[in-house]
Amino acid sequence: MSAGFDPLHPREIDLPTAVPLDGDLSEGEMAERLDDAKIFAAPDDPADLSRWRAQLTAWRDGARRRYAQTARYDDPASAWASRCFTVAQVWLWDELFFDFAAQRFTPERFLHDARERFGGLDGVVLWHAYPVIGIDDRNQWDYYRVPGLEAAAASLRDAGVAVFVDYNPWDTGTRRGGEDAAELADVVVRLGADGVFLDTLKKAEPDLVAALDEARPGIGLEGESKLATARIADHTLSWAQWFADSAAPGVLRARWFERRHMQHHIRRWHRDHADELRSAWLNGVGVMVWEVVFGAWVGWNRRDAGTLRRMLPVQRLLHRWFVEGEWTPLTVVDGPVTGSDFALEGVTVTVLANAGDADVVHRLSPDASRVADEPMPGGRAPIRWIALHEPDAVLMTQPPAVTVPARGVAAVARVEGDASPPPELRDVAVALAGRPHVADATFPHRRAHRLAPVPREGASAGAAEIARASAGALVVPQGEHVLTVRYRMRETGMYEGAPYVDEWKPLPPRLHDLRTLERVAVLDAPVRVAAKEVTEAEFARYLDAIGAADASEHPRSERPVSRVTFARARDYAAWVGGRLPSEDEWQLAAEQTGFTRRRPLVWNWTESEHSDGRTRFVMLKGGSDHRSEGSDWYFDGGPQHPQFAAKYLLPGLGIDASPSIGFRVCWDGER
Repeated sequence: MSAGFDPLHPREIDLPTAVPLDGDLSEGEMAERLDDAKIFAAPDDPADLSRWRAQLTAWRDGARRRYAQTARYDDPASAWASRCFTVAQVWLWDELFFDFAAQRFTPERFLHDARERFGGLDGVVLWHAYPVIGIDDRNQWDYYRVPGLEAAAASLRDAGVAVFVDYNPWDTGTRRGGEDAAELADVVVRLGADGVFLDTLKKAEPDLVAALDEARPGIGLEGESKLATARIADHTLSWAQWFADSAAPGVLRARWFERRHMQHHIRRWHRDHADELRSAWLNGVGVMVWEVVFGAWVGWNRRDAGTLRRMLPVQRLLHRWFVEGEWTPLTVVDGPVTGSDFALEGVTVTVLANAGDADVVHRLSPDASRVADEPMPGGRAPIRWIALHEPDAVLMTQPPAVTVPARGVAAVARVEGDASPPPELRDVAVALAGRPHVADATFPHRRAHRLAPVPREGASAGAAEIARASAGALVVPQGEHVLTVRYRMRETGMYEGAPYVDEWKPLPPRLHDLRTLERVAVLDAPVRVAAKEVTEAEFARYLDAIGAADASEHPRSERPVSRVTFARARDYAAWVGGRLPSEDEWQLAAEQTGFTRRRPLVWNWTESEHSDGRTRFVMLKGGSDHRSEGSDWYFDGGPQHPQFAAKYLLPGLGIDASPSIGFRVCWDGER
């Protein structure tokens, strides 16, 4: 990273590409300048718009000659992708998608929330492994082997929502199974997936494309960030991630090249999404709704969610105009208001966006102002208009004055000829009823809070077992303790909030660097923390006592017990009259003589379960002997200093039970 890097501003490679206005450039020169663009920048001077559009068309004509096309976009099995305007990325254990109390997936609850706030979803990416993968040897495919997940995916598809699975090509340091292409194809078939998100990749290699095509004809492949023009032919979707834009919204290169190609704008750390919504609206493409970024809350404000609610009925119901119609970019450049036209079968849809902080009443071009019974020059039929977002969206014989709300959108349809307007316009007007612009752009903060353990009911160990478990425990005195906590900065953040607010792409050393913070721990009473972790033998006695079905299968050695869920570790601690120590109590005990780590080293659960209502996490202490090598995206591994803490996003359905996690017990009071 260069010394001058500013994380709050786009990098050079993120900036839009200027379109040469010199009409004498050869096709090769145009290709060299424009083939690799993210966005074609709009000209600074509106007087240059006609030449700019002509150059864009010339580039596209040449690019279509240079790059071979396939029949993928003509295949009905692939057509769904061009309608997939809004996709949400969801962690499998998001508390809207998974009920921790009932231990079941709740896709219906997730979809209901999306309908109410965003106007519904067209696709969902089921994010499964990162950021917990690497804590042990389980690979990315293991994290899709979850009870009930197939039914949850089926529920999404039954609701008309496309299902995407996630492929992590960087996962090379966990246990090896089959070839990635075969393993991914198996997941696609098992979950009935419609698409694959290619994490960290811009494109899939041809052999992977072929394997996935065979597994699911019409599979949608969506890479992260810019897709090469040459590969648009076999990737029906792509992210427009970290795409900076010109003052007037420019044209997305991939969408201009192939109108049936769907892109999703996304700036994951931004609290204001008005800019990417504006670009998506004027380019006729979609957005990625991503509110929980690997455990960090970056929720959408009410204004932007409301803008999306106003966009989607137009995009969905007038899909043909955006895919088949004649697209004329930037037909409107009026101060902060810009607009583009999509014309088809005598109906022109003009989409308008306002980049300003005040509402603007926009009036259409005067040369379109005529009364209905006046024929157009040359004997053409009259024109009628309908302002689709106005409360009284009715046909008018005069071009309407359209209110384009601050940082919001609007649309107008122009109907030529005597025929009745297409039914789609009526359907849009009905769908938009009751969807006014929302001005509130306040960020919807969520703070994680510590969850109290659910009181355990059931048998308790006898006095002898409790005495044996607590023998040699280390006393941590009551009072105020100042602790130094060290951690690796990951996208999960730490205790509170998103780690990269309003940033563009986080780069090292801001990402993956070691950080230090101070915490003040106040103990109202002394506590006793076990000097050693619970052993397999001790845990086996507990399983015998509660009559666990698998008690006879459990090892009975002096090794630290592992493969124990967080809930079961809590239950054992309560059984011996105690609880799990908090991460602060664990660290304070670890500073004392006599604190011991059993072998092999395993992370320790702590009584530090947090939730912000969408993500649950537990702080782990101690480190483990296991370390997954080969990628910085893996969970922290290896032995760790007692000051080190790791934020572990809590999965459900037993997935949290890991061979790399054990625990020790804590008792309140000195005896």
